[in-house]
Amino acid sequence: MCKRCVGTTVNDVSGRTCQCQCQCPRNPPVEATARCNGRQTLMRDLLDGLLTLLAPTRCPGCDEATNGADVFCAACSALIQRTSGPSAVFEYGGPVADAIQRFKYDGRSELGSALGSVMATGAHPWAGKVDAVVPVPLHWRRRRSRGYDQAALLAKPVARALAVPVLLRGLRRVRNTPSQVDLPHRERQQNIAGAFTPRRLHGLRRVLLIDDVRTTGATLRSASEALRAGGASEVQTFVLATRVLAQCA
Repeated sequence: MCKRCVGTTVNDVSGRTCQCQCQCPRNPPVEATARCNGRQTLMRDLLDGLLTLLAPTRCPGCDEATNGADVFCAACSALIQRTSGPSAVFEYGGPVADAIQRFKYDGRSELGSALGSVMATGAHPWAGKVDAVVPVPLHWRRRRSRGYDQAALLAKPVARALAVPVLLRGLRRVRNTPSQVDLPHRERQQNIAGAFTPRRLHGLRRVLLIDDVRTTGATLRSASEALRAGGASEVQTFVLATRVLAQCA
């Protein structure tokens, strides 16, 4: 029994009897719950506003402050080209390329949230069609050097948007391969072959594989093969940006 107040006897979900209709935590009234939710929403809005004042949202492409409504500023947005297919959000180049360079090589891990939110918005074609999200992992040496795994930061918002788990240990990179950036097509294939091994898929069969950039697709093919070897029946791929072939020559 609640000692703070008495009223009509009601039974809570645990089966215990509570003589309470107003302040007992086992049986909060609807009005009190609504007031509490309203206060929580107000506090979140105030904190978000304070954070915006203290640390304004910045465009990933040019680092200028934005209004917070859009990820990229108006000037950068005008230069960005979106793809027509569901497997990538942007064409690589311009402000998108600048954003990815900052994200990967300049220690700007905070850009993962903004860029990941863009991917999450574009992930709706996969809703209900995948059981898990798996990022393409870095080798542990490169991850330790960089301080974070950029694909994992992108994968988390996508998984939340699709309401599926993100398996950060679904794949393991077993070879610390040289960077693919300056390699021609054939050497990319050889460089990345056998670089991944499956780890913990937990019986989840339909996987969405996440990476930052697709160029020739060699990395995604190698990672997809490892996932299928680990028990995945379907592997779809989704990247932030794709390079056109003319840029890979």
